[in-house]
Amino acid sequence: MGHPIRRSGSAVTDVVDDPSPQASGATYAGAGVDIGAGDRAVERIKGHVRSTFRPEVLGDIGGFGGLFAFPKDRYRDPVLVGSTDGVGTKALIAKATGEFRTIGLDLVAMCVDDLACLGAEPLFFLDYIAVGRLDEDHIDQLLEGVAAGCRQANCAIIGGEMAAHPGAMEPGDFDLVGTAVGVVERDGVITGERLRAGDVLIGLPSPGLRSNGYSLARQVLLERAGRSLDEPAWPGAGHSLGAELLVPSVIYSPAVRALLGAVDVRAVAHITGGGLPGNLVRVLPAGLDAVVRQDAWERPRIFGEIQRAGNVADDEMAKVFNLGIGMVVAVPAGRDEYNALDVLRNAGHRAVRIGVVTAGEGRVHVEGTAR
Repeated sequence: MGHPIRRSGSAVTDVVDDPSPQASGATYAGAGVDIGAGDRAVERIKGHVRSTFRPEVLGDIGGFGGLFAFPKDRYRDPVLVGSTDGVGTKALIAKATGEFRTIGLDLVAMCVDDLACLGAEPLFFLDYIAVGRLDEDHIDQLLEGVAAGCRQANCAIIGGEMAAHPGAMEPGDFDLVGTAVGVVERDGVITGERLRAGDVLIGLPSPGLRSNGYSLARQVLLERAGRSLDEPAWPGAGHSLGAELLVPSVIYSPAVRALLGAVDVRAVAHITGGGLPGNLVRVLPAGLDAVVRQDAWERPRIFGEIQRAGNVADDEMAKVFNLGIGMVVAVPAGRDEYNALDVLRNAGHRAVRIGVVTAGEGRVHVEGTAR
């Protein structure tokens, strides 16, 4: 794993320096690892990291591990929940545009919204950044986004690592991985087992691609259609294609958490790779189907641009992209449905009913014509 610059404790500490070489001898810097740049990067990100601290964080930046005092007074029978994810080839769009301030937020969203599917409260977050050559401005922007996401999710950054991998990665290349840990009462774990025929599916809109399907999007837009990231996203658009592809992921975790005390939440599905069919099926018990109506919400225009540029079939679009729905919550029809819509809309999401649970064979049916 190369020679990392460690960021542990409540986030950051650097690796022990190399012994002083002979004047003509090889050096770490000559091998492509600039420890000085790592030291400066560490200093610059301290403010980002500290901005996420919760009262349970113990100590400050430095050390070999992050300390978090478990909030046992708030839980009777707690279960810890963990999730690890990355941002995939969306990182290549960030690299091509030189804009790294939002992709860290995408990373947090991918992890904490997985926790939300089980009803868990996110507690703390750890990140791992691998680069071909350490650039302190680049690192500062990445951690700015990670910290912004953690503040939204009320999740403390308690550790992380920056690793320079010259030879294995080119200068400018990077990979970003995160891990979130949360907690939920054992009897409050959401599994989908309580779903019943007649329950309604409420969708929370996603304004962009989130962090999924970028390999196909890049292929059809940039390679097949030969488009530039600097040109308008579509005719008449007031922003570039690059900006559209970097629209940050919405973090749904706080809104889902607010629902738990207000309505009977029977299932939650984070719509990532696999789209609605591939993710709703993960919460369906035997004997039930999910029927989704595509005309229930307005699909963001970028999906139409992708489909036209690549002549992508409808079913391929549905199983690759979220098509404008980033999270689905299942609740009983009637009062819980109306209350759920109110809670989610008050939390800033234009939530809409997108389907229903029916008797079936554990399948997801996407019907209707997108609008």
